[in-house]
Amino acid sequence: MIIAIDGPSGAGKSTVSVQVAERLGFSCLDTGAMYRCVAWFAVQEGVALDDVERLGDIALTKPIRFIHEAGNPKPVGVTIDGIEATREIRTAEVDRAVSAVSAVPAVRRALVAQQQAIGAEGDYVVEGRDIGTAVFPDAACKVFLTASDEVRAQRRVEQNRQRGVGSTDYETVLQDILRRDELDSKREASPLAAAADAVTIDSSSMTFQQVVDEICRLAREKME
Repeated sequence: MIIAIDGPSGAGKSTVSVQVAERLGFSCLDTGAMYRCVAWFAVQEGVALDDVERLGDIALTKPIRFIHEAGNPKPVGVTIDGIEATREIRTAEVDRAVSAVSAVPAVRRALVAQQQAIGAEGDYVVEGRDIGTAVFPDAACKVFLTASDEVRAQRRVEQNRQRGVGSTDYETVLQDILRRDELDSKREASPLAAAADAVTIDSSSMTFQQVVDEICRLAREKME
C-alpha cells in the first residue's frame, strides 16, 4: 500500500511521514532527497542549472541509494554515485538549486522510475510534490499537506536550527519558500498540485500529533 503525501516546501511532510510510517509499520521514501542529491552532485561538478542534458544524465547514470537501519522506517542516510551526501543535500545552496533541477523532465523521468521501483517492493509512506498525481497516481491514500507561508517558514527555520544545516534567518527562509512555491507550481514537468482525490490538510493551526492522527485515520479507512 502507498500513502502519498504531497505539499509545498516547509509543510512538514518529512517529519509527519516518519511518524505515520512508524505507527502503521510502513517504510518511508523521501523523494525530495533524491532530487536534492542530483542538485548537490550538479553543483559539486559545476554543472549549470540550465544544462538540462547534463542534469538528466546525472539523474540517469548516478545511482542514488538510501542507508537504512533495522527498525527505523526512515533512511538514516543517502548516497549518490557511492558518495554519502546526507548532510550536504540539506544546505541553503542546495535549497536554492533543487527546484530548477527537479523541473527538468529528464531528471523527473529518471527519478520517478526509481521511486516506482522502490514503492513496488512493499508498504511505503511517500512524500513529495507530485506523488499522488504522477509517481503513484493509484495510491490508496492521498494527502495534500499545506500550511501558511509564515508557519512553513518558521518550521523550516526551527528544523534547520535543530539539524545544524541550512539558513536560520526567517526572512531568508521565507523568501526561499515563496520562490520555490512559484517554481514548483509553474514548472511544466509534474507541477506541484493536489491530486483530484487527495484530502487537503491545512496544518497551520494543528499540532504535529493532530496531523499524524488524521493521516493515520485516513489510511486505516483505506485498509478496511
